[in-house]
Amino acid sequence: MSQTRMTRQRAVILEALRGAKTHPSADELYGMVRKKMPRISLGTVYRNLDLLVGSGAVRLLERAGMQKRFDGDLAPHSHVRCEICGRVGDIYTPVALPDLEPNAVPGFTLSRAEVEFVGLCDDCRRQNS
Repeated sequence: MSQTRMTRQRAVILEALRGAKTHPSADELYGMVRKKMPRISLGTVYRNLDLLVGSGAVRLLERAGMQKRFDGDLAPHSHVRCEICGRVGDIYTPVALPDLEPNAVPGFTLSRAEVEFVGLCDDCRRQNS
């Protein structure tokens, strides 16, 4: 992490996030972290998540109309989101995107591309069949 001191609280939050198979919200992560640090506050989790995202140690998944979720996996990958329940999963199969020059879009300097697939998770598909 660049210029962010690794406190015990940050280390526990990061460990919980990296061990999660889901992409938890801050509230969900708070519940996970409280198992190791019962006295931690929700505000502390939010502040530390902001610092971890800002330092590049954690990815923020934020789309319009979707609750903010966090990803501790920094390896290149895409995401799939259930359009009913909002569950998010990882897709590691590379999806070819055309190589774009940093200035290929007028008025923007591109730094990365993110792909999100949207559909129904198995649970929601079964409930809605």
